[in-house]
Amino acid sequence: MHVADTAHVRAGQSRVGLLIVGGGVMGLWAAVRAERRGIDTLLIDSGQIGRGASGGLMGALMPHMPDNWSDKKQFQFEALVSLEEEIASLERETGVLAGYRRSGRLIPLPKPHLRVIAEKHEKEAGERWIAGDRSFAWSVRDVSPCGNDWPAAEHAASGLVFDTLAAHVFPRRVSALLGAFLRSARHVRIREGAELDRFDAARGIATLSTGEEVVFGHAIVAAGYRSFPILEALGAPLPRPLGQPVKGQAALLQTDVDPDLPLLYLDGLYVVPHEGGRVAVGSTSENRFADPFSTDAQLDEVVARARVLAPVLENADVVERWAGLRPKAIDRDPMVGEHPDHRNVIALTGGFKVSFGLAHRLADAALQAVEGGAPVLPTSFHLSSHVAVASR
Repeated sequence: MHVADTAHVRAGQSRVGLLIVGGGVMGLWAAVRAERRGIDTLLIDSGQIGRGASGGLMGALMPHMPDNWSDKKQFQFEALVSLEEEIASLERETGVLAGYRRSGRLIPLPKPHLRVIAEKHEKEAGERWIAGDRSFAWSVRDVSPCGNDWPAAEHAASGLVFDTLAAHVFPRRVSALLGAFLRSARHVRIREGAELDRFDAARGIATLSTGEEVVFGHAIVAAGYRSFPILEALGAPLPRPLGQPVKGQAALLQTDVDPDLPLLYLDGLYVVPHEGGRVAVGSTSENRFADPFSTDAQLDEVVARARVLAPVLENADVVERWAGLRPKAIDRDPMVGEHPDHRNVIALTGGFKVSFGLAHRLADAALQAVEGGAPVLPTSFHLSSHVAVASR
């Protein structure tokens, strides 16, 4: 891929076919896809790759409920199914493991009416959660297949759901896996500690904080919540911002827990087993916050709830507390696609709760746009859809 012939490269400039701004899970997957396509690519990150929101603790890969099926739910289903082999392939190539396990999810049903709803979903999953010769279940059970402490029986007075589609990874190991692949890539270069200073989409020139100018043919903006102001600055002022940062807090506990156990989910609380007896619990979603990177009493409450939900955690030590900012697009869904005023700039951000499960498929869509095709995405995922919402 080449930049436009009108782009004249001077001393102090470099030229690439594709510039990727941001080295989180979205940008890393985009770089992997670019390498597979043989596109000359430079990925820049203001810090170290995988160290922002992608350096968290949770890694839950959970499907939408199987009711009211839509193109968005179908897209997510196909992404969650395909991610397993995507990760396995990269693991074979690099020897780096991502901690992926499709061990399912348990959802306690504390009230009788919740069981009625869950039983309806059981039939719907049987009709929808099918991929070729593979099928996945949403089964309603009277007791946990993992015993009365996972989760505590008191939370499952009306039974519980066992969902076999859900999976989990350890986020930092996913970033390490993608980074390992890219560091031996032929077509992709990574520049860490490279802050974007100015971005001239019309001329196809990005200026870094070092003073270096990068002339690009296309650019993918995958800088998490920092993507929103970059994209907004490229067009006419919008009545509302395209998105905002949302603070999340999580904790990592150490105890003797099998990493193959299903993750637990109840009323916004996640309990995710990882290797080495570690269990991640979280997370908060805070639209207002004083300090984006410090933890507080809200996390203490999350940990306390997790100890009640999973009694095996009662005496587990908290070995890490984490806080960070995640990108929430104005319409909540991922934000992907060409900028309406600059077709050479493609957004790849948003999806603050579903990024790890969808990033590989969203990266495919972004690269389709780079190659001049029409990204295959649910309508609400397109950048144009978010711009329309922000314009109201």
